[in-house]
Amino acid sequence: MGMFDKLEAVVRRYETLTEKLADPSLYDRQAEFKQISSERSSIEDVVQAYQEYKKIKDELTQAKDVLKNEKDEDMRDMAKEEISEIEGKLPDLESELKILLLPKDPLDDKNVMIEIRAGAGGDEASIFVGDVLRMYQNYCSDLSFKTEIVSISEGDEGIKEVIFSVSGDKVYSKLKFESGVHRVQRVPKTESQGRVHTSTITVAVMPEVDDVEFELDMNQVRIDVYRSGGAGGQSVNTTDSAVRVTHIPTGIQVANQDQKSQLKNKEKALKILRNRIYDKMVQEAHASEAEERRSLIGRGDRSERIRTYNYPQGRVTDHRIGLTLYNLDRIVAGDLGAVTDALVAHNQAELLKGQDE
Repeated sequence: MGMFDKLEAVVRRYETLTEKLADPSLYDRQAEFKQISSERSSIEDVVQAYQEYKKIKDELTQAKDVLKNEKDEDMRDMAKEEISEIEGKLPDLESELKILLLPKDPLDDKNVMIEIRAGAGGDEASIFVGDVLRMYQNYCSDLSFKTEIVSISEGDEGIKEVIFSVSGDKVYSKLKFESGVHRVQRVPKTESQGRVHTSTITVAVMPEVDDVEFELDMNQVRIDVYRSGGAGGQSVNTTDSAVRVTHIPTGIQVANQDQKSQLKNKEKALKILRNRIYDKMVQEAHASEAEERRSLIGRGDRSERIRTYNYPQGRVTDHRIGLTLYNLDRIVAGDLGAVTDALVAHNQAELLKGQDE
């Protein structure tokens, strides 16, 4: 099926879904209403872009008719100018339509949970966890995404591990390529000789899952409670409020002691556990697809080194696509769009290449 046959099929599907939404009885079937609304919304951009394309094609036909039939030279000159302008636009519009027709990642609309952990480098790695946390918080704020800390473990310097949720419009589509090892090269605050050290942190972007998509079997979960402890061994409270949950089949474990309430810690831990298990399933699916497709950019291997932040040179390099930018200060401050947009564009280009082969 050619591109325009596909586009006509999308328009027909859009019209069918619009008719279904006009049925008042649909609102009594909320699950069906949600599914139809979601599908219609997912193809609306394609339909609008195609309608704009057809409108411009009609204008081109009209301008060519004027050039063919009009005797007045001024009118013919205007028609020639219009034809030239429209023909200059069409290739870009056709490229946009090709991209819009690419298979959608079913997870793109999801909210996410992001986990950042200190790796090699001791205190400097923990300090960089805090830097990257602020980078993501500022970036998400610019996109009108809402962030909320779910769990945090602070060290003597910086943050050992932090988990935070991000909600908004198509969050996963913007952040899905951030998973992996982030490397920082700079002079630590504790370095008296001025030597550059290399430290690493790991970032995991996990799509949030609801109970309908994945139901956690509590018979496969072991729950342990223990007394919370703070930095330096101080007691946070004197009750057994800290909770550790373990998914027995996978061995995935989550501990939480942020709240004084054992129930709240349990709820948080189970939410994180559910997302980690679902994320493991997603990673395995991506790894399987990657054997057949080259378009996936490092979403299946959390140990892959994806990016270096070199402070002495003011440089950020994304190793997967060979992107190097010399505006590190702005990027770490949250101006991450140039990096995330480049990753999305590269992924789209690889998908288009795969369709042509």
